[in-house]
Amino acid sequence: MRVVLQLRPATELIASVIDPNIRVAAGDVIGELAGFDIDHVFEPVALPSAATGQAVPLQPADAMVVVRGEIDDTAENILAALSGHPTVTGVFADPVIERVLTCGGDPSVGTYHDVASLLHTTDLASAGLTGNGVALALVDTGINAARVDQVRGGTFTIDTARSWNPQGVTGTAGQFPVEHGTMCAFDALIAAPQASYLDIPVMLSTRTGGSTMDGLLSDAVAAYAHLRTVLTDQPAATRALVVSNSWGSFSPQWDFPVGQPGNYSDNPNHPFNVIVASLESAGADILFAAGNCGRDCPDARCQYTDRSIGGANSSPSVLSIGGVDTNGQRVGYSSQGPGRLSDKKPDVCSYTHFSGSQVDGDTDTGTSTACPVAAGLVAAIRTTHSATALPPAQLRTLIQNTATHHDPSGFDYDYGYGAINAQAILAELQKTAAKA
Repeated sequence: MRVVLQLRPATELIASVIDPNIRVAAGDVIGELAGFDIDHVFEPVALPSAATGQAVPLQPADAMVVVRGEIDDTAENILAALSGHPTVTGVFADPVIERVLTCGGDPSVGTYHDVASLLHTTDLASAGLTGNGVALALVDTGINAARVDQVRGGTFTIDTARSWNPQGVTGTAGQFPVEHGTMCAFDALIAAPQASYLDIPVMLSTRTGGSTMDGLLSDAVAAYAHLRTVLTDQPAATRALVVSNSWGSFSPQWDFPVGQPGNYSDNPNHPFNVIVASLESAGADILFAAGNCGRDCPDARCQYTDRSIGGANSSPSVLSIGGVDTNGQRVGYSSQGPGRLSDKKPDVCSYTHFSGSQVDGDTDTGTSTACPVAAGLVAAIRTTHSATALPPAQLRTLIQNTATHHDPSGFDYDYGYGAINAQAILAELQKTAAKA
């Protein structure tokens, strides 16, 4: 099966992997390791050595390196042998990640114009909150900008210079086939029409292997390493990067068992969970779809019997987004908490199941839609409120506190803290500005 190997090689090698101007081959980092069939296509990625308290830029003394490859999971003691190697610090699952589709044939509830009204986009624009100049990365199947322009009219900015393709994925940012990522771009544009969109088509990456662990999560690790550079290249005073992720892992069979050191779903020390926490600590706003494993109408792929919000989708460093329709009613497929890495998930719900992009029929569905709708709102806020002035953790708290609570206690596992409330967020921001 395919795994990610975390290593602590010589300091000079780590420094070379960190340096974006140096290409380092995986074989140079690890050499020959018995029982591990290295993937030479996957370039080594540096990440912090701990999930918390690690800022960027990385320093060699505080970094690890990950490479990808395959092991024979039928061979006895292979994991123990690899883990016992002096430079190996961990052997982790590299599970399949898939876009969050939907399971429901119910008709649309409202249109994207209704969503714009609910997000008070006219008021946001009047306050100068349009996402202008804010980097909004869509980690998905790629964007077809022409299709988005055709459906909604006007144009939007694809930042080709800062977009990124995984190894093996060909194509140009903004010119990928009309697919899931195009829907997500359309939905983010509702609140952030002037953001600078980074096209990160991780979900187009495919790998062959001896099991269902096809290697897509490792490509997300590499994507986040690229986004780390995007963030740190920005001036600190105006730093802003919003990352929208409408995907997740649906089955424990794609992962190591819970409690095994290489597990992803419940393990904050998995390399992807580490790099997510690191990027957030450096100033990125990261949003993940909660998933479509709600008990009322679960996606057919859902194999978790409970706690279906796992891995980075449940990280305390991200906003985990559930789904409500334009009437504020939770859609039956929206995954319910508690989360695996953080109990109080989803954080909030955003709008979905409305007529919008026309990518897959009339309806933009799933928490796949809810996530970029919320990401667009976050990008709009970032127009005038940088991550330096309003750190991601504080913004998450603001979004939670201003949500339209469904439960009198303020939180429940169906809606999280409630439906996202753009008007209340704007009022709080204006109140804070008036006091300054």
